[in-house]
Amino acid sequence: MEDSQKQMFEMVESMPAFPKSVHRIIELTSNINSNPKELVEVIEHDPVLILNILKLVNSASFGLSQKITSINHAVVYIGLNTVKNLALITSTLGVLPRRNHAGFDIDKFLLHCLSVATISKLLAKRSGVADNVIFDYFLAGMLHDIGKIVFAQYLPDKFKLALAMAKEEKVTLYNAEQKVIGYDHAYIGSMLAEKWKLPSSLVDCISRHHSVTEEESKGSEFIDYVFLANQITKQLGIGFAGEILLDTIPKRIFDRFGTDLPAIITSFENLDSEIEKAQLFIKT
Repeated sequence: MEDSQKQMFEMVESMPAFPKSVHRIIELTSNINSNPKELVEVIEHDPVLILNILKLVNSASFGLSQKITSINHAVVYIGLNTVKNLALITSTLGVLPRRNHAGFDIDKFLLHCLSVATISKLLAKRSGVADNVIFDYFLAGMLHDIGKIVFAQYLPDKFKLALAMAKEEKVTLYNAEQKVIGYDHAYIGSMLAEKWKLPSSLVDCISRHHSVTEEESKGSEFIDYVFLANQITKQLGIGFAGEILLDTIPKRIFDRFGTDLPAIITSFENLDSEIEKAQLFIKT
C-alpha cells in the first residue's frame, strides 16, 4: 500500500501545473480584503485567460443584455467569484491531456462533466443559493471526476481493466478502481485539486462525491448537489465517464429535491438547451 501511495503522489506531481496567474487569482479571491483591481490586473497579463473568460461571459449561458468587452466589466457584471471560477475551468481544461492509451473517450467524459456541472447549478438555483456563489456548483460539477483523467493518463492498462470490470461485473467504477488500482478516482482527484491549491470546499467535494450517506455532515449540502447531478446525468445517458451504474441515493436527498429521480428529472425545464448553451465551456 505504501508503494501504491507513492505512485499516486508521483502521478499527481506529473500532471501539468496551473499558470502562475491562476494561482494568484485563487489567492486574491480567497482573501476577503483583496482589491478587485488586483484581480483584474492579474488576468489582464494573461491573454489566453482574457480571451476565454470574455468568450464565456458573452455566451448564451450568461444571457447578459450587453456585450462585455473587458475583464473589468466582467467583474462588475458577474462578480469576482464567478470570474475566478471561469478562470479555473478554462485553465483546468487547458492543461488536461486529451489523449490516453486506456481507450477513455475524453470528449464523452467532458460532456458528462458539463452535464453534471449544469445540473448542479440548476439544482442550486432552484434551492435559492445566492447568485454570487452559484457558479461554485458548476465548477464542482466540472471537476468532480478529474481523477479519472489521471488514471487514464498514467495508469492506462489498470484503468482499462477497472473500466472493463465495472461494465462486466456491474459494479461501480470507483469500487473497480479500488480493487484494480488500490485507490479510486475521487481520492486521486482530490490530491490533484490540492496540488492545484483549489478551494478546500472543492477539494472536499471531489474527494466525497461518491461518499454520500443518509447522515448529513459538514459540507454535505454542497456535495449533495453534485452527487445528485451525477446520478441524473448517468440516468439520462449524457456523455460517458466510464460507468452507467447509479449510486444509492439517500432518502434525505429526495426529501430535499423531489420524490424520486424521474420526478426530479421531469421537473427540469429546457435541460437540453441549458446543456447545449454550456457546451462552449468545453470548446474554449
